[in-house]
Amino acid sequence: MPSTTDPRAVVIRYVEAVRDGAADVIHDSFAADATWHYPGSLPMSRVWRGRDQIIDEFLGNMGTVFVPGTLEIELVGTIAEGDRVVAEWTAKGETVYGGTYDNRCLGIYTVRDGRIVSVVEYADTHHVAATLLPAHDTHRPADAE
Repeated sequence: MPSTTDPRAVVIRYVEAVRDGAADVIHDSFAADATWHYPGSLPMSRVWRGRDQIIDEFLGNMGTVFVPGTLEIELVGTIAEGDRVVAEWTAKGETVYGGTYDNRCLGIYTVRDGRIVSVVEYADTHHVAATLLPAHDTHRPADAE
């Protein structure tokens, strides 16, 4: 059972775990059937389903584009209402492509029984494409061949 069930505390704990690289806390933060929606037309833009897919594929693959030890996450603030929490954070780091990633992100989290059950994340996807996916054609729909 999670150490807290307060939705705001669960989200803050999760963001701090990402910042600190605490894999066990990140895993424990999600319900097994959680979803993460990353809108847009990038290769990772879709609804990720299940804790393992979110952590291993979505978050895990994003981590591989940063030079180890350079990613900095800072929680700007949260707003909570019932089981929904809006969190704003900054993410900065050097990429393996030689650029600097510096983005301000917003996530709408739904928390139940102390675990995150859904996230919708918003970020500057143009900046994501330019810095984290330099080979991606931003003018082509994600599902185009």
